[in-house]
Amino acid sequence: MDRLKTLLKNLGPGLLFASMAIGTSHLVLSTKAGATYGWLMIIPILLANLLKYPFFEFGIRYTNITGRSLVEGYSRLGKSYLWLYAGITLVTTFTILAALYVVTAGLLANMFGITGVAIHWIALGLFGFISLALIIGRYSLLETTLKFVVTILFAALLVTTVLVLYKPAVPRVEGFQMPALFDQVGVLFLISLIGWMPTAVEASSWISLWSLEKYKNMGAKPSLKEALQEFNSGYIATALLAVFFLIIGVRTLYGTGTELSGNSVVFAQQLTQLFTTHIGEWAYIFIAISAFATMFSTCMTAHDAIARVSIDVLEYLQPKRKRYVKKWHYGAAVLVLTGVNYLVLTALSANMGQLVALATFISFVLAPLVGYMNLKCVMGPDMEGPHKPGMGLRWLTYAGIFFLSLFAAYYVWLLLA
Repeated sequence: MDRLKTLLKNLGPGLLFASMAIGTSHLVLSTKAGATYGWLMIIPILLANLLKYPFFEFGIRYTNITGRSLVEGYSRLGKSYLWLYAGITLVTTFTILAALYVVTAGLLANMFGITGVAIHWIALGLFGFISLALIIGRYSLLETTLKFVVTILFAALLVTTVLVLYKPAVPRVEGFQMPALFDQVGVLFLISLIGWMPTAVEASSWISLWSLEKYKNMGAKPSLKEALQEFNSGYIATALLAVFFLIIGVRTLYGTGTELSGNSVVFAQQLTQLFTTHIGEWAYIFIAISAFATMFSTCMTAHDAIARVSIDVLEYLQPKRKRYVKKWHYGAAVLVLTGVNYLVLTALSANMGQLVALATFISFVLAPLVGYMNLKCVMGPDMEGPHKPGMGLRWLTYAGIFFLSLFAAYYVWLLLA
C-alpha cells in the first residue's frame, strides 16, 4: 500500500510519456501493422520498445541525479552536441505536431459528423483550444487532466481488446497473401512503425524537462528508484497498448484486403466502422470517444513538450542564458508552434500519410545519434558512479544504437539501389 501511495504521489513524467506516446504510433501504425502484416508485427513492436527503453530511461536518470535537463547535459558535452540536437528539434518540430493534429481533427470530424468544413479548419480550432489550455493551465493542468484521461483510456482499450478477442476473427478473402515485408514499401512502413514506437527518441529530453517541472511543483525530489518506478509504469503501459491496437488490427482487418486510408477523415471512419462491425453498433460512441481521447491527449503533451524543449535549446545556445529567461516565453513558444505547424499542415493538404511518413522517417534515422548523446550524458562526469547505468543497461543501449543504425542504413541502400 505504501509503495502504491508513493507511486501515485510521484505520478507525472511517466504518465505524460504514456499519454504522448499513445498516439499515432499506436492508434494508426500499430493498428495498420496488425491489419496489413498480422501477428508477425508483434516482433518489431516489442523489439522497438525494448531497444529504445534505455534512451528514455536516461532522461529520468540524468535529471533525477544532476537536477539538470538533458538539453543542458548536451551543452555540457560541447556546443556541437547542442547544435546537433537543435537541428533535430527544428526538423522534427515542424512535422510531428502537424501529423498529430491532422489525425485528431479527422477523428473529431468523424465523431461529430462534421461535413462541409475543411480538415485544416478543424485542426486550427484544436490548435487554438489546446494552446489556450496550455498557456493558462501549464504543467499542473496537463498532469491533472491526463491522470483521468490515461486511466479511462487504458480501461476502455482493455475492454475493447477483450471484446475483439471474444468475437471470431474476420474471415480472410480467398487467395489472400501477406504483402512482402522487406521490399521498399515494407521497409518504409517498418521505419515508420519503429521510428515512432513507442515514440521518437528525441522525446527523452521532453521527459527530462517534465521531471524538472514535477520536482519544482512537489518542492522535493523523489529518489532515483521511485522516479524510475513511476516512469517504468508509464513505459509498460505504452507497450501494452501498442499490443492492444495490434490485436485489434489483426482480428478485425487482417486478410480482408482493406487498405487503411492516408486521409485523416476517411481513416477515422474506417477505424470506427471496423470496431462497430466487429463488436456492434452500440460500441460506436465508446470507440469514437476513446480514439479521439487518445489523440487529443497526445496533442496536448507533445505541444507542451516541444514548447519547453525549444525554449531550453534556445536558452543554452545563448552565452548569457539567464538574462534571456522570461515567463512569457512558454506562451510565445506554444503560439509559434501553432502557427508554424498549421502552415505545414495546410501546405501538405492535410494528408496524414505524408506527414506521418516524413516525421517518423526523420525520427528513425536520427534516433541512434540521440541515443549516443544520452549515453554520454549518463556516463559523463556529471553523474555519480553508483547512479550510472549498469552493464546490462549499457549493452542494451549499444544494441539499440546498432540495430537502429543498421536498419536506417538498409533503407538508404534500398533507396539508392
